[in-house]
Amino acid sequence: MAQDQALFEYLLRLGDNTLVLGHRVSEWCGHSPVLEEDIALANTALDLIGQTQLWLGLAGEVEGKGRDADTLAMLRDIWDFRNLLLVELPNGDFGQTLMRQFLFDAWQSINLGRLMNSTDPRIAEIAAKASKEAAYHVERSGDTVVGLGDGTDESHARMQKALDYLWPYVGEMFLSDDVDATLVKAGIAPDPASLRDDYDALIGRVMDSATLTIPDSRFTHKGGKTGKTHTEHLGHVLTSMQWLQRAYPGASW
Repeated sequence: MAQDQALFEYLLRLGDNTLVLGHRVSEWCGHSPVLEEDIALANTALDLIGQTQLWLGLAGEVEGKGRDADTLAMLRDIWDFRNLLLVELPNGDFGQTLMRQFLFDAWQSINLGRLMNSTDPRIAEIAAKASKEAAYHVERSGDTVVGLGDGTDESHARMQKALDYLWPYVGEMFLSDDVDATLVKAGIAPDPASLRDDYDALIGRVMDSATLTIPDSRFTHKGGKTGKTHTEHLGHVLTSMQWLQRAYPGASW
């Protein structure tokens, strides 16, 4: 695979992950259990959308067809998205949202740390900026997982249920294809499989503190990265997110 094509696809993956998850998290605005959590989740969503602007903006430059971050975010169809299935899943209850957030934050913090050493200075620069936000996100979501997991019987049961439901989607983060192989060879991005040991160690420490049991299942749902088969959940996300731009193309205010 040509390096520019691989780079474009990879940047879409990074940008689509933060775009879709940012939108999902924003759905809690005005609905969180307490005001502090409402503000914290809104800030997390803003951070993720800000990262999206950087990743998809660079993707548009690499593609060279005149598409900017907004165009890539708002005018692509569902089959053109490359996000992990994990990030498009429904919010569920507050515990499920925070468990999903932590499982993603843990992976993102490790991946961004590796991308800071990318041979592509543009990627290294974005990763350095985003890693500061990711470090806060993983600390916050991890602390919340511990607080709820090691809390009441009710909160513990809900967090274990959330982990059981979400865990099969984690394996997709560590699958690789021709895009990854091309960028690994060029020193632009890390081999996804090389992140697994650090990820498992981080997840293990937090789940131990949260008194939660990681499922034994190694089943992996393949999603946008490899199989490019999204669930119906992404359709709901895009319908909500893209309707204004599609109804009034090019509108500004």
